[in-house]
Amino acid sequence: MRRISNPLSSLAAPGRRRLRDLAPALLVPVAACSVALAGLTTWVGAGRAGSPADIRVEVGKVLMPSDGVPETAAFFRITNEGGSPDTLVRVTARGVPGAVTLSQHRMTSGNAAYRSLTDSVSVAAGTRLEMSPSGVDLTVPAPAGEWSPGDLVPFTLEFRRSGRIETVAAVVQPGSVTLP
Repeated sequence: MRRISNPLSSLAAPGRRRLRDLAPALLVPVAACSVALAGLTTWVGAGRAGSPADIRVEVGKVLMPSDGVPETAAFFRITNEGGSPDTLVRVTARGVPGAVTLSQHRMTSGNAAYRSLTDSVSVAAGTRLEMSPSGVDLTVPAPAGEWSPGDLVPFTLEFRRSGRIETVAAVVQPGSVTLP
């Protein structure tokens, strides 16, 4: 009588050699899961897991426009005290004759500076964005002869996750005050 072997029988009761061959294949996913679990435990323990962005905007400064120059710059200090990043996507200002734009100042290989417009600016979790003349700033259309040093200009900064934040910027003489 001829005996027919069952191909599944070798899987049901593996021998020592079979277990030795399977051990590395099982060890890799178990080790990867352990490392991921340790990372998540550290993140949760630090208090950052799942916490939303928490944006704070400090009073800013807008430079007094020079005579005959159609635009000026504004600067804010933006802090994200939350556990998730957020993105500044739009800025408006009351009492200005046009759209406020986000700008990034860059240098060419010949050390010449130029301004490029940007659609948004990211503010990572737990960091601060310091707008400055040599980095990110706002280009603001200047109303002709309407501002004086000390005036407050109302701005609305709109963030992708945090929504709109109302703030003001004080008009200052260029070079008279350290910018944020």
